[in-house]
Amino acid sequence: MAVDKEKLGKVSIIISRGTVEGIYPGLIMANGARMEGIEANIFFTFFGLHAIHKKKMKKIRVDTVGNPALGIPPIIGIIPGMSAMVTRMMLKEMDKLDIPPVDEFLEMIAAAGANIYACKAAMDMFHFTKEDLIDEVADVLTVGQFYEIAAGGAIIFT
Repeated sequence: MAVDKEKLGKVSIIISRGTVEGIYPGLIMANGARMEGIEANIFFTFFGLHAIHKKKMKKIRVDTVGNPALGIPPIIGIIPGMSAMVTRMMLKEMDKLDIPPVDEFLEMIAAAGANIYACKAAMDMFHFTKEDLIDEVADVLTVGQFYEIAAGGAIIFT
């Protein structure tokens, strides 16, 4: 039996963690939304801002401490170089799947029509300026402004 499903028209994705596993799910979802013709807004807040910060975006790592899904005991995760090693391994696997680095991925997503925003409160808290951010960032918004843009769509936290 056929089921009528209402197509989702808009998603707004909030990225608040500045780690590989905190940033990529939101980017993948935003890219997938645009490929399906769905409006996509990405709102970067707290440490998620590192993904759109020119000087920090190339230093994003996997969190090896407090990440039980990795299967690494916390004591092993704190060994110097462990985060860098696990990050290299994960990025290598992602490269095999043609998942681009964060900077290239953001360029692709923006070129596909997604809107990229930074959180004003987090920007102020970290003393970041709009000039610190990549050119693809459309605006720095308050939470209220983000809710106005997100109205009528699904809000996804990654």
